[in-house]
Amino acid sequence: MPPRPAAAAVVLAGGSGVRVGQGRNKAYLPVGGRTVVTTSLRAMATLPGLRRLVLVVRGDDVALAERTFASEFADPPVPVELVLGGVTRHGSEERALRHLAPAIRAGSVDVVLIHDAARPLCSPELVAALVQAAAEHGGAVPGLPADDLAAFGADGTVVPLAGRHIRVQTPQAFAARPLLDAYERAVGTGFDGTDTAACVERFSSLQVRFVPGEPQNFKITYPSDVGLADQFLRTGRPAPRRRPRQP
Repeated sequence: MPPRPAAAAVVLAGGSGVRVGQGRNKAYLPVGGRTVVTTSLRAMATLPGLRRLVLVVRGDDVALAERTFASEFADPPVPVELVLGGVTRHGSEERALRHLAPAIRAGSVDVVLIHDAARPLCSPELVAALVQAAAEHGGAVPGLPADDLAAFGADGTVVPLAGRHIRVQTPQAFAARPLLDAYERAVGTGFDGTDTAACVERFSSLQVRFVPGEPQNFKITYPSDVGLADQFLRTGRPAPRRRPRQP
C-alpha cells in the first residue's frame, strides 16, 4: 500500500445561497436529519490521514456555525477550525490556504481538499480516491461526462465541441505546497477563478487528473434540490433532478 498522505480538508460555506430562498444561508438548511454543512463536514472527516478540518464561513454566520457543529458534530476526529471567508469564492479559498500555510510549509500537510458545503452527498470513497490521486499526480478533480455541450459561432450557428468534456464537481484535491504557491502567485493579479482548479491551471504546472464523480454529488442550488438531497440521505435512492424554468 502507498503511504497515506496527510490531508487538510476545507469546506466552503461562505456564500448566501439566494436562489434556494428560505431566508438563510443554504449551508444551514436541514437534509437527512442534519444541516447541509454538517453533512459535508462529516463526509470530509471520514478521510484516513485527515490532519486539519477547516470551515470557511461568513462573519454573520460564525455563532450559527459554532452552534450547528457543536450540536451535530460534537466529536470530530480533528477540531473544526473556523475561517472567515472573502468576498468571492477565490478569496475564501485564499484565506483558508493562508490559515493552513504554516502547516503546509512545515510539511505536515501533503494534500488539501477544497469542497463546497452545498454538495453534501459526496461519498467517503470519492474523497479517498481524490486524495490518493492528488498525492500520486499532483491534483485531482471529480466530474461527470457532459455529452450535451455545444458552442455557437459569431453568426449564431451551433458548433460541436471537440474532445470529451465533464461537469466538474468538488471536492478538488491538490498537492499542498504547489497549491499554496499558486494562490500566492495569484495575489494582486485580479484573478478570480470559478473553482480551485482554475487557479491551479493558471498559476502552477501541476498535473490534474480526472476522477469519475458521482451523480448524487450535485450542488444544492434550487429549492427542489433540498428535497432531493433529503430523500437520498433518508432512503439511499436518488430522485430525478428537474431544474426550474428560468423566467
